[in-house]
Amino acid sequence: MKAPPVQPQIIVPEILPPERPGDPPPQSDSRPTSRVAFHPLAALTLIVFDNLWNFPEFAAPYLLILTIPFSFLSVLVAVYLIQRRQNGDTRGTAFGKAFLLAVLAAIPTSITGTPVGLALLAWAGIKHPWRS
Repeated sequence: MKAPPVQPQIIVPEILPPERPGDPPPQSDSRPTSRVAFHPLAALTLIVFDNLWNFPEFAAPYLLILTIPFSFLSVLVAVYLIQRRQNGDTRGTAFGKAFLLAVLAAIPTSITGTPVGLALLAWAGIKHPWRS
């Protein structure tokens, strides 16, 4: 017994314009899925502002009345702008992340010397400084 002959499928090729060597690759409409929660620059901003406002706390403890609100506000504004512009977060998401980091900055101790600081750096995707 012979099998019945199979009809060949007709394939219609799609003709695309030629690519030039300098053209960027085509962009997809979906957002990247491997983004980190906090932009690394936001984590760095928290560390810098926290340590800058930490110095007056040790010099004169009565200045805590001023340093805590200024630390909170400076981190809130800076991280909000970074999360909106660099990370592409919505207003509410950027404000929530900025508020969380601002609360951490308002605690009158350096965040880098705590396990919270280590977890924040890892969550932001900052790797070991001398390893690739």
